[in-house]
Order: sequence, then structure tokens, then C-alpha cells
Amino acid sequence: MLTFLKANISSSIASFFDYLITIFLVNLFRIDVVIASTSGTVCGGVLNFFIGRTWVFESRKRKVHQQAFRYGIVWTGNLILNTGGMYIMTKLLKVHYVFAKLFVSLIVGFCYNYVLQKKYVFKNN
Repeated sequence: MLTFLKANISSSIASFFDYLITIFLVNLFRIDVVIASTSGTVCGGVLNFFIGRTWVFESRKRKVHQQAFRYGIVWTGNLILNTGGMYIMTKLLKVHYVFAKLFVSLIVGFCYNYVLQKKYVFKNN
């Protein structure tokens, strides 16, 4: 239960930067919401990897490049799910991008990211 709580704190920190970058790019530079969201997701993903490795799962036994490779595989799925969800929510359903991003990232975070990070990326042998 503590690991799940720590994972959610890490995810919240990464999501804060993800949303900040997304909103910044949309409002300041007028970048398309799907592209801005993808950029935010990339930045949040990098931050989440390092927090997850060192604090959440305390998984420093495996070499960082091995974990980064596994994280990259999982994160690619995360990126596809988040980008696809943002496209559907904003372009097809016409939901405001901030609400769409929040909804999509929560669903993907709980149902996909946490499970795969715990069982695959940061799995301690």
C-alpha cells in the first residue's frame, strides 16, 4: 500500500510538470493541444522514471539502462494511450483539453502505468 501511495505522489509530481508544460505550450505558443500534450507527457515521463527508480520502487539494483529500456517500452504504450485519448477527447468529443488531459492521464496512470512499472520496469528480483 505504501508503494502505491508513493507511486501516486510521484505520478502527481510528474503530472504537475506535464500539465504545466502542456498549458504553457497551448496558451503561450498556441501549439496544437495534442502536440502540446505529447510534449508534456515526454517531460513528465522522464521525471517519473527517476522518481520511480530511486524513491517509489527503490530499485537501484538493476542497471539504469536496463530499467530505462523497460520503462521506454511501457512509456511508449503510455504515450500512445495518452495521445490517442487526447485526440478522441478533444478532437472528436470536443472536451476542453485540461479536463481531457486530467481524465485520460488518471485512467492510463491507474490501469496501465502503475501495474507495469511495479511488475515489469522496477521489479526487484
